Amino acid sequence: MEYNLADLFESVVDVVPDREALVYIEHPGTGAERRLTYAELDAAANRIGHHLTGIGLRPGEHLGLHLYNGVEYLQTVLGCLKARVVPVNVNYRYVEEELVYLYRDADLAAVVFDAEFTDRVAAALPQTPKLRHLLRVGTAGPGAPEVPATAFTDAEAAASPERGFPRRSGDDQFIIYTGGTTGMPKGVMWRQEDLFFAGLGGGAPTGEPVKRPEELAERVAAGGAGITFFPAPPLMHGTSTLTAFIGFNFGQRIVLHRKFVPEEVLRTVEKEKVTSISLVGDAMLRPLIDALDGPMKGTDCSSVFSVSSSGAVMSDTVRGQFRALVPNAVLLNNFGSSESGFNGTATEDSGPERGFRIRVNSRTQVVDPATHQPVAVGEVGRVAQCGHVPLGYYNDPKKTAETFFERDGARWVLLGDMATVDEEGVVTVLGRGSQCINTGGEKVYPEEVEQALKSHPDVYDALVAGVPDAKWGHHVAAVVQLRKGAARPSLEDIQTHCRSRLAGYKIPRQLVLAESIRRSPSGKADYRWAREVAVAADR
Repeated sequence: MEYNLADLFESVVDVVPDREALVYIEHPGTGAERRLTYAELDAAANRIGHHLTGIGLRPGEHLGLHLYNGVEYLQTVLGCLKARVVPVNVNYRYVEEELVYLYRDADLAAVVFDAEFTDRVAAALPQTPKLRHLLRVGTAGPGAPEVPATAFTDAEAAASPERGFPRRSGDDQFIIYTGGTTGMPKGVMWRQEDLFFAGLGGGAPTGEPVKRPEELAERVAAGGAGITFFPAPPLMHGTSTLTAFIGFNFGQRIVLHRKFVPEEVLRTVEKEKVTSISLVGDAMLRPLIDALDGPMKGTDCSSVFSVSSSGAVMSDTVRGQFRALVPNAVLLNNFGSSESGFNGTATEDSGPERGFRIRVNSRTQVVDPATHQPVAVGEVGRVAQCGHVPLGYYNDPKKTAETFFERDGARWVLLGDMATVDEEGVVTVLGRGSQCINTGGEKVYPEEVEQALKSHPDVYDALVAGVPDAKWGHHVAAVVQLRKGAARPSLEDIQTHCRSRLAGYKIPRQLVLAESIRRSPSGKADYRWAREVAVAADR
């Protein structure tokens, strides 16, 4: 047995076959739900794995998952891993041009898609000649274009629920497509063994990783049930799928919703006694707070002991509001990426005054991007990680060469995050270098200005971007969404609020009020949109 995700999952199934593994609630309150034990989920994944091999997909070929959250998503990922087919996430918000790019760039041989996306798949199909097999989940509505797709239920029914797959390897791949807000998406190629240790914590994200593949099931057999993981963002974003696999590696239960609806999330938290929620920053936590403080007041959230965020920071102000409503929950700002997995968790003294400070793992450093050597205490560099890192970007040798390097016999990945390190080894993340604003020769990172803005009582959400300026080169512009019923603040009001929290050159010189802040379905910031809005308002 190797560190192969399908092998590891099967080893867990064999020791807790009758334990509940997955609860999918499509429409809370209506009874529309599915519950699968580990044995049932294993059998369901076997059926899809056998279907894929039966239609001629070969080990190493790529299958796209163009799906909302659901049983079929995780079932298909597991089926791919069993059959040694490489799963590839597809952003379901993409329109035709973006889909064609991803389908082509990923060399997809097959796609599993929700019926709601039939029109987009049909439009992309003639432009993607390598795509030769389609599996449709659900029934297409009236007027939907015809596509040569097999019904997912038919594929399941015709295939064997038994295992019987060829031997697998820790070298088998898993691809996570990332990006798209600052450029076209890139496919991060992971060996499954590397992903197990870097992205899944080696079977113990907060403890000692396993030393043998067999040890994972031994730990599950020795422990009990009782933890329920609720990945709230879409599974199409790597962090949610990895959260589900962390739960499987513990032999615990995963709860899923098709889409993020705050009131429905809270109903499920109470009903299923959810213990651990993962989400993405204020964009998801604020709506939960609004619901808990409004129509869902009194919801029993006492089972929740942790709320973790990856991909965006939960601001101090919003964390404080949630703690007042759910005092027993620990809120964790995790730091990581599709290229590095998990790097560390923010310290308790992180905030607008001290910045986003993280205690990183032993494989993470802040390095000079030119020399790849560690920077001195207090100097600005880029976050890098060694050891279990990806193979590179699929179909992009140029970007791979820019991002991955070797030093002292080890392979490293250079992330886009700028940071400093202090005498104790605590890293302060400043922000993405690509979003850094140069104003009058000073560098401003949007995230710290956004933290200050979101501490204003009338600000619901905010993004910060640089706008060309004849005097300063660029000036700092704040695109702000106000709370419902809030009075319209002036630029001077915002500047006064920020002045006690930020150096003068970081204070916004432009204020743009927007009805809503544009983010991805997982809550990640769309800085391209923010910049366009601010530039248009400045004309």
